[in-house]
Formats: sequence, C-alpha cells, structure tokens
Amino acid sequence: MWLAAAVMTAVCFGINNTLFKWSTRYSMSKQHIQFYFYMVAFCFMMLYGWMTKSLHPSATSMMLGALIGICNATGNMQMSGAFEKGPASLTAPLVAVNAIFPVLAAGIIFGEHIPLLHWIGILCMLCSAAIIQYTPKVEKGNYEYISWLLHIGMAIVSFGIVGILMKWCSVIGVRSLDLLTAMYGGGGLYLCWSCRKTIVQKREFRVGATVAFFSVIGFSCYFYALTTGVASIVFPVVSLNCLIVVILGCYLFKERLKAYQLIGIATALCGLILTKL
Repeated sequence: MWLAAAVMTAVCFGINNTLFKWSTRYSMSKQHIQFYFYMVAFCFMMLYGWMTKSLHPSATSMMLGALIGICNATGNMQMSGAFEKGPASLTAPLVAVNAIFPVLAAGIIFGEHIPLLHWIGILCMLCSAAIIQYTPKVEKGNYEYISWLLHIGMAIVSFGIVGILMKWCSVIGVRSLDLLTAMYGGGGLYLCWSCRKTIVQKREFRVGATVAFFSVIGFSCYFYALTTGVASIVFPVVSLNCLIVVILGCYLFKERLKAYQLIGIATALCGLILTKL
C-alpha cells in the first residue's frame, strides 16, 4: 500500500507541476496561484478536522508544519520561475534530483540501510543533472540561462528540505492532519504578503483550487508512505513525477529535446529506477 501511495503522490505532484508550467504560458501570477492553492487547501483541512473532530495541533506540529509549508512554497515559486526561463521537460527532471538529499538523510540521520543499487542510482541522478544542463552554445553573459539554473538550484534545496522534514515528522509521531493543516496555513501566511495589494483573479483562483485538490491528495499519500514504508525508496518514487511533466510538456507545449538531453533524462530515470529496486 505504501508503494501505491508513493506512486499516487508522484502522479499528483506531476499534474500540479504541469499546471504551474501551463499557467506561465498564460501570464498568470505564480504568487496568486500559490496563495489561493494554500488557502483553499488550508480551509479544506480545517473543515475536515472540525467535522471529524480529529484536529489536535501541538506546538511541534505547528512549527514543523509551517516550516514545511514555507519551504514547499519557496520550492514551487522557484520551480515556476524556472518554468518561465526554460522548457518543462528539462526543468522537471532537474528539480527531481532533490530526492538525493532525503535519500541520504534516510541513511545518515534516520538509520535506514541503503543498498549498493541505491547508491548507483544516486550517482546516475547526479550525472544526469550535469548532462541535461550542458549547453555548448550558451554564450557568456546569458543571464536567462544563469537565472534558470539559480531557480532550479533553489527549488532542489527547498524540496529536499521538505522531504527531510516530512520524514522527521513521521518518525517523531506527528499526525498527518495536524501537520498538513499547519503546512498549508504557514505557507499561506508566508505568501499573503506578496498578494496583499491585489484583487482576486478568477482564473488564477480556479488553477490554485485545482492544485490544492491534487496537493491534499498527494501530500496525504506522501506522509502515509513515509510513515509505513521505506523512505529511501519513497523519495525516488515521488521524484518520478518528472515523468508526468516530461510527457505532458512534450505533448501540450510541443517542446523538443536535443539528443544529449534525452540521454540525460534517460540517465535520471535509470537512477530513479535503481533507487527503488
């Protein structure tokens, strides 16, 4: 069941990442979409907790949840920025490399045994990142390319921290409803400042609400998988969400990849597969 939950998380995150990319094509505000996404998800979690009387927040769940929400919001914002600077089919696999950090943490901090195949998979992902980023015709002073890499780097770090903190919360026994409510509330407050002087846009609200729906399902499955499964396998499986983005990016956005970029993506996927064997 936990493996199926991890796969469902990958599907939900892949759909959301594709929605973020799609929204940039229509010049929608990524700040507004993120804000509406967090607020709708927060209201949903609060309503569910109130109806079932199962919401019992603690200082620990509130602080860790808020920190996860801020890191996740930062990661989403940086990834949206990267989508504006480069193709989704390259951005998504690179951002998926963030799985390296929680996989290493699972072995070093949480004491999980990482087999040799997993280490080979991690090396493959690192190599793929270098291959995909290789651009022989990039001229000196190409700030669009540099900006793209900076956005990707910050997204990788932010999502890596989210994975580590999610695992930590599952280890210390924080309940998923308490954690997710604090996560969406903290992320919403963090994003509120950037939207304080703007009015509600219907299309951005609709996209944000759709993202909230898939996010609630995805993060609920994510936490369940981390609580009942093997974290060093869950993280790479979740990172397979890049497959959804790559496929939809080529189909919806008509993006074309160069031969060496295809090799890089194939190497990344091989690495992800090896880490879940």
